[in-house]
Amino acid sequence: MLKRKIELVLAEWKSSEAKKPLVIKGIRQCGKTYIVKKFAKENYESVIYMNFILEPDKKLAFANNIDVDTIILNLSALIPGSRFINGKTCIILDEIQECREARTALKSFQIDGRFDIIATGSLLGVRGYGKSDKKEDGQDSIPVGYETVVEMYPLDFEEFLWANGVNDKVIDSVKSCFDNESIVPEGIHKVMMELLYRYVIVGGLPEVVNRFLETKNIELTYQLQCNLIDEYKEDMVKYADDFDKARIRECFESIPKQLAKENKKFQFSVVRKGGRSSQYIGSIQWLEDAGLVQRCYNTHITELPLEGNSIKECFKLYTMDIGLFVAMLDYGTQVDILKGNILGYKGAIFENLMADFLCKSGQKLYYFQKDSGLELDFLVRYKSECVVLEVKAKSGKTKSLKTVLKNKNVYHVNKAFKLGQYNVGREGEVLTIPLYMGFLIKDNLANVVVPDIDLSLLS
Repeated sequence: MLKRKIELVLAEWKSSEAKKPLVIKGIRQCGKTYIVKKFAKENYESVIYMNFILEPDKKLAFANNIDVDTIILNLSALIPGSRFINGKTCIILDEIQECREARTALKSFQIDGRFDIIATGSLLGVRGYGKSDKKEDGQDSIPVGYETVVEMYPLDFEEFLWANGVNDKVIDSVKSCFDNESIVPEGIHKVMMELLYRYVIVGGLPEVVNRFLETKNIELTYQLQCNLIDEYKEDMVKYADDFDKARIRECFESIPKQLAKENKKFQFSVVRKGGRSSQYIGSIQWLEDAGLVQRCYNTHITELPLEGNSIKECFKLYTMDIGLFVAMLDYGTQVDILKGNILGYKGAIFENLMADFLCKSGQKLYYFQKDSGLELDFLVRYKSECVVLEVKAKSGKTKSLKTVLKNKNVYHVNKAFKLGQYNVGREGEVLTIPLYMGFLIKDNLANVVVPDIDLSLLS
C-alpha cells in the first residue's frame, strides 16, 4: 500500500467546518480512485461509489433534476442496499467529466450540506475540447464557488522513498543537511543516489511503482509504462477534436527530440517540417490540460514575479512524470541510467527530473535565455527571492550562472543551486547539492502570517 500526501489534504478537508464538495483532478492512473475509496472507507459509516465510465446508467440519477432529494431517491433505486446517513455518508463521483449534470449538482449538494461529496476526474480540463459546435457532456457545468478543486499528481520523490521503505528519520536527516548546508553521510548519500536513479526510470505512476517493487524487473516495468502511454494516446483520439487528434500526438511524441537537441525553446518545425505555432499551440494546451506535460516559460528578466515576466510564446516542454519521459526513449536507456552510461540524453533526462520535482510540488516552470547565449536551466521563487537552478548530470561549466551572479545590478540574482552527482558544498553564492535534494526546493508560504494593523494610529 502506497502512502500518499493527498491523504492529509483529504483529512483536512473532512475536518473543515465550511467544506465544499471536493473535486480531485489529475493525470490518468495517478491513484485518485484508490486513495479516495480508501479514505472514505476509513472515515465514513456509509460510502456510495459510482464510476460514470464503467457505470453509465448512474448518470440517470442526475438527469433533468439537480434537487438533492430527487438525486438520492434515484441513487437508492440504482444502487440496491445504499444507505444515506446525514453527516456520515460520503458520495464518490468517479470520472465526473463523463456526467455534466453530476458536476452541476455539486452546487445543490453544497447548499444542502447533509452529505460529503468527493468527485474525481482525469480529463476535466479537456472534456469537450475542440472547435466543434457539438455540445459535449462536461461543458458549461462547473459550479463556480461551490466546489474545492485539488490537483493530484503521480508519486513525487519523497513518496517514492516511502514506497521503497525509507523512513522519515532518514528523510529528515537529508532535509537537515539541506537546511544546514552540511554534507550527507556517505552511506545515506550512496543509497539516495541509487534510489534517485530508480525513480528516474520508474517515475511515480502507482501501478508502475508497484510493478517495479514487486518484480524489480525493468522490462516488465517498461512494458507497463508503454501500455499506459498507449492509453494516454487513446485519450487523445477519444477526447480531442478531429482536427487536432494527430497534432496532439505529434507534439507529445516530439518531446524527447525537443529536449535532446537542447533547444532554446520548443520548435514546431521539430514536430513536423514546416510546422507553425498556429497549428500546434492548441495541441500543447490539450496535453497540459490533460496533465501529461507542463510548459517551462522563458522570462524577460530574472526577477519576481516570474509569471508576470514570462514570455508566453517562448517555452520548453517537459513531461509531468520523469518515468514517462524515460519510457519514451529507446528501451535499454533504463539500464544505461542505472549504470551511469548515458551520454547525449543526460542533460534532457536530468532537466526533466527537476521539472518533475517542481511540478509535483505545485510549482510552475520558468527558465532564462538570451540571444547572446546566456541560459539558465530554471528560475524559482525561493525564500521570497528569484533563485537560479542549474542541473548538471555530473559536473559542468556554469558560465551563464557566473555571469548572472557577477552582475547583480543587472540580473538581481543573489543565490543559486547547482544540482549534480555530488554531495553538499558551497561555492560563494552557489549551493551545490546532490540531484536527489531537488524535491526540497520550494518556497513555503504556508506559515506566512499577515500582522494586524494598529488602527489606533488613525485616531
